Amino acid sequence: MHLAIRKIVTFEEELFIEGGKACTPPLRIFGVAAIVKNPWAGRGYVEDLKPEIRAFGPILGKELTDRIVKLAGGGDRIEAYGKAAMSGLDCELEHASALIHTLHFGNFYRKAVDAKSYLGFTNTRGPANTQIQIPLMDKNDTGRRSHYLTVQFSIADAPADDELIAAFGGSTGGRPHHRIGDRYQDLAEIGADINNPARI
Repeated sequence: MHLAIRKIVTFEEELFIEGGKACTPPLRIFGVAAIVKNPWAGRGYVEDLKPEIRAFGPILGKELTDRIVKLAGGGDRIEAYGKAAMSGLDCELEHASALIHTLHFGNFYRKAVDAKSYLGFTNTRGPANTQIQIPLMDKNDTGRRSHYLTVQFSIADAPADDELIAAFGGSTGGRPHHRIGDRYQDLAEIGADINNPARI
């Protein structure tokens, strides 16, 4: 069983001014994506995806984690994180999802940044150059709205119709000049139960 990684792409931006006001310190947002040949392509409907998930999830998880941690300058520098999957047009959406929705993939990143929260995600399908969007949240507090960010980039020649993309994203902080409060303030204002927001 072999995973064919065609290439790995990195993305980084550094924000110095937001809303006409300097960002102190500047915010760094980054992403790493692997473009792979779909291991289920040409096999028709495959009922059991687990053999490939268990074989390839750790390969992708470790490779992408090592690269994004290096890009950030260390796991402790990453405050917000997330993941994304994209299927080429001839692939099932389930195939891309299978690569990232497993602890065999995500736990590498979670452990490297010493996180407590789950990894936010997107699952999409598209042709080459479709924008990859990786939603981020605070690695330890899902209700901390300041760290709700999105890493956005596209790859000109990926995914091909028979390819999948698996990606991690991260940032060194939250949105500059954030001022909309957090989820807990809203819950208190409406008298909701923190553990069950629908209950008042």
